[in-house]
Amino acid sequence: MRGEFVDIGSARLYYYASGSRGSGEPIVLLHGFPTSSHLWTGVVPLLPKGHRVVVLDLLGFGRSDPPVEGADLSLRAHADRVVTLLDALGINYATIVGHDLGGGIAQSLAIRHPTRVARLCLINSVAFDDWPGREVKLVRATMPLTRHLPATWILSILRADLLRGYVVSERGARSIDQFVRPFTTDRGRDVLVAHLGALDAAETKVLAPRLKDIVAPTAVLWGAEDPFLPPAIGQRLADAIGGATLDVVPDVRHFTPEEAPERVAGTIAQLLSR
Repeated sequence: MRGEFVDIGSARLYYYASGSRGSGEPIVLLHGFPTSSHLWTGVVPLLPKGHRVVVLDLLGFGRSDPPVEGADLSLRAHADRVVTLLDALGINYATIVGHDLGGGIAQSLAIRHPTRVARLCLINSVAFDDWPGREVKLVRATMPLTRHLPATWILSILRADLLRGYVVSERGARSIDQFVRPFTTDRGRDVLVAHLGALDAAETKVLAPRLKDIVAPTAVLWGAEDPFLPPAIGQRLADAIGGATLDVVPDVRHFTPEEAPERVAGTIAQLLSR
């Protein structure tokens, strides 16, 4: 599917749109770290008809521009760029679906830009102070050294860690090849290190007391075997957001949109009817 680039300040974001501009409200799909819009490939064709579906690569991921040196890669900054993209596309409000880091961005949008979020779906989302995982913290602790190591060395560690998020390792290996493509050069290594440095649970910790203020109908969906973000986080999110539903998918790990696209699409369809 052919996508387009939209200028967002000093950089361009890549997105592609599916579906129609019918009466149904738009659906915006946000990926996490270190993935891309490829994450949603199996979900998009299964979504209800009559909705404009927008799938983007966040700044520094996928086909979007790499961030300039010193660019803000916080959840808040990503969320603000999503709002700018929505403005550029003429979208006043949408169902916002976020996975992993994208779920944290979605929380920021729902809390800080409530009129732009008609409905909210959080899938294996970062939240509270329960992230990032041990491996990421280890790499972050050694970043003064990491930033001088070959990209292949960092990616070998990243690949091995990401594979733990898949039940089917063959599928995972193919997707990971897609996800890490922007980080295979020395410049890409620097971008990856910048992303790693921006992963900060303090952001979601600040958002946590305000989750109760989210008024958008919310669905929480989780892979039961997630080794990075356990389902207990999903339960906490569902408990914190008034009226939120929780669905835990058995025999699925972290990458639920890839391993259970039917459940993801079904959850979004149910959410759209609320």
